[in-house]
Amino acid sequence: MSSFSILLPAYNEEAGIAVVLDTIHASGFDAEVIVVDDGSTDRTAEIAQSKRIKVLSHAITLGAGKSVKDGIHAATTDRIVMMDSDATYPVEAILLLLAELDAGYNLVVGARQGKEYRGKILKRIARRVFRFLAEFATGKRIPDINSGMRAFRKSEITPYFDVLCDGFSLPTTMTLAYFFTGKKVRYVPISYAKRLGKSKVKIIRDSLRTLQFMTESIAHFNPLKLFLLFALLSVLFGVISMYWMSVLGLLLGVLMGMMILALGIVAESVRGRR
Repeated sequence: MSSFSILLPAYNEEAGIAVVLDTIHASGFDAEVIVVDDGSTDRTAEIAQSKRIKVLSHAITLGAGKSVKDGIHAATTDRIVMMDSDATYPVEAILLLLAELDAGYNLVVGARQGKEYRGKILKRIARRVFRFLAEFATGKRIPDINSGMRAFRKSEITPYFDVLCDGFSLPTTMTLAYFFTGKKVRYVPISYAKRLGKSKVKIIRDSLRTLQFMTESIAHFNPLKLFLLFALLSVLFGVISMYWMSVLGLLLGVLMGMMILALGIVAESVRGRR
């Protein structure tokens, strides 16, 4: 039996999948390799199958998160390393992540570094917003909220499946779930290369979806923090509105903030009884 599993969700990644699989095979890892083809319309599945590894195929596209969940279910080992199929993540970092996992961490995440990770301005802005929201909600420092390279244990992640999204934002919701439930999370700096093939990310669409899933996750685990943020924004709006409405604007902002905070206390009380 292999000592760990390498999970590769893939959607139209014919340009990179062979490079990733060949690099994994050349490494000599004692690993089970699982590719989950998410309804690709190119040669992704064909290339993966030619490498004589475990390949799962969706008849239609179900989402990157659903691919990860199906791959986890199919894994025959407890230790799992997941990474993308576009050759952006360094295969040589796998053992670094596993070493931290074996040291007692519940989730080990590759924190991406370098020019290719920084990306375009819209992506950097969205990443900063997500990072601020996640760090505010969890009270933890989060260097990379949605890195797709991470190591975890099958036995520990399966209980979270109901709160992990089936789409692009699964890594983000996974990070939040682990932090909110007191798990030990470790970040390991890794290099990040230029992707092979065309990116499937639509920055505005996927950013809005990520924001939705983050809000749902925070509301599930720690609703008071979410309401507190809205209350602070309401007070800030009141301060700004003083320019037009004098002290009345501030009073309205503070009053609304107090009402929102009260709702948050109620929501937190309800959560505590679940």
